[in-house]
Amino acid sequence: MGQDRTLRADAARNRARILDSTRELITRYGAEVSTDAIAAAAGVAAGTLYRHFPNKSALLDAALQGTLERLADITEAAWEQVANGRTSAMEEFRALATTYVDTAAEDRAFRLAADRLAEGYRFSADQLERATRAGQRLIEQAKADGDMHPDVVIEDVYLLLHSAPADTHAPARARWLTFMLAGFDAGRRQWQTTGGR
Repeated sequence: MGQDRTLRADAARNRARILDSTRELITRYGAEVSTDAIAAAAGVAAGTLYRHFPNKSALLDAALQGTLERLADITEAAWEQVANGRTSAMEEFRALATTYVDTAAEDRAFRLAADRLAEGYRFSADQLERATRAGQRLIEQAKADGDMHPDVVIEDVYLLLHSAPADTHAPARARWLTFMLAGFDAGRRQWQTTGGR
């Protein structure tokens, strides 16, 4: 019995080291990092890694759960600001988009999570539902206020983050985001309609 507990404790420690190493390496180098490099950083054999995670996709899923939690948390916090009457939905949407893009520039794991969402990949239903529900509420309120383009959907937000120039310096990212957010603005549609007459 004692030996079984020791083996289970060792397995739990190995799993934790693998996940920690995965998060650290993909944050620094992106999803292209190899499983061999992850195993080496965790101090385990490749076989040990694959006993816990049958393939790289499963490993990334597990490693990104905390990142998805963070994305859900900041999106819910943005909606709460609007729900409590502290700011308008469009103002909070712009602030949230800036937070998304700046966080993605600092944390490749965050960028990778957004990439998978943009690709239609499904993570934990709870985390995805939380982020999506809060984001949709923000978008619908901004549209109801007449401040956001009526055709915007939550997938557009994921695509915005997916396409963000995360590797450029902050002023260039801010300029890019200004132009991109103009496409979300209700005034842009009015300008296009008027210009097309």
